[in-house]
Amino acid sequence: MTPPGPFRPSFWRSPLRGPWLTALLGSVLLVLVTIVAVTGFLSHAAYQPDLAGNAIVDPGRDLPLSFTWPAGWSYLYAVTQGLHVNVGLVAIPFLLAKLWSVIPRLFAWPPAASPAQALERLSIGLLVASSVFQFVTGVMNIQYWYAFRFNFVVAHYYGAIVFVASLALHIVVKMPVIVRAYRERGAARSDLVALSPADPTISRRGLFAVVGAGSLALLLANVGETVGGPFRRLSLLAPRRQVIGPGPNDFQVNKTARAAGISADMTGPRYRLALRSGGRELSLAREELLAMEQHTATLPIACVEGWTTTQEWTGVRLADLARAAGAGAPDGALVRSLQQHGPLRIVTLNGPQARHPDALLALKVNGADLSPDHGYPARIIVPGLPGVHNTKWVGSIEFA
Repeated sequence: MTPPGPFRPSFWRSPLRGPWLTALLGSVLLVLVTIVAVTGFLSHAAYQPDLAGNAIVDPGRDLPLSFTWPAGWSYLYAVTQGLHVNVGLVAIPFLLAKLWSVIPRLFAWPPAASPAQALERLSIGLLVASSVFQFVTGVMNIQYWYAFRFNFVVAHYYGAIVFVASLALHIVVKMPVIVRAYRERGAARSDLVALSPADPTISRRGLFAVVGAGSLALLLANVGETVGGPFRRLSLLAPRRQVIGPGPNDFQVNKTARAAGISADMTGPRYRLALRSGGRELSLAREELLAMEQHTATLPIACVEGWTTTQEWTGVRLADLARAAGAGAPDGALVRSLQQHGPLRIVTLNGPQARHPDALLALKVNGADLSPDHGYPARIIVPGLPGVHNTKWVGSIEFA
């Protein structure tokens, strides 16, 4: 016996639902989530986490998936991660519309008439659950709202694998239905079509207009965080936890010196940068670093949360520090922060990143000393590197 309410086909009366609408929404969503998935996996490779979510701490070790994140184009990570976050937000209204279009199937009775149908519904359940998990935790991450008690980077990565696998399986299973829906358009029949449709209050074009307007609103509310300029004032979704520094240091900060446990005693007159290579160590005070040849470069900081800021940085080239330490042309570098806790207090740079002519141990920004929140007395700045790898409060660098 069929339970009452939504379990009965007569409960669903929208005249819009049908295979053609679902196929069209799914096709748009497929393009969007493909961009999100590809840029997300690229971000994971650039991030260099190990299976525990920590940074890889062996300068000579290959990155995950045997992929070496290139150095060179300063805005590479800003573009890929900006696409990941902004296209992900654009996809949310289409995801909700797609789920609305197929919701009657959630209440299908009996739940499975055969083992094959049970397997199909299980795959759909994984697809829906993983997509909701990815989008919800992704939005929480760009707002720095970590209500969950797990490592976001690791969970988001494995969630993406489940999502992509279940999506691929769903497309294979549903491809004949999709092709038939496009071929027959309004004539196509399925259990999504209402048995007794109500009078329409909006057309299918109207539905797409509403969904598109929602996507555009989300884009405008966040894209300024990536592209800057006048759009930044429209960024209503900008993380509320960002800290803005004083004067020339007037740009975003994810973590303050206080939050990182950095004290004035650690960065004061007793500060020394340790340079290590081949068992040798060289210790330099900040005044000695300032006495070395200085190089200035205009480079962005692009963060995993999707925001980007471009500033003028001045400091000593990492390649010059490597030569001073006796490393010559380094094959990599292990950077340690004065910060005592957190998985990214130790960060690995590969050879091209460490040797790049604009890769700096920055001592100043926009002509002024770094503020404590921006990494005083010294921080790493490397073209195209994820923001979290531009280590602040650098205590030592070990060249390979």
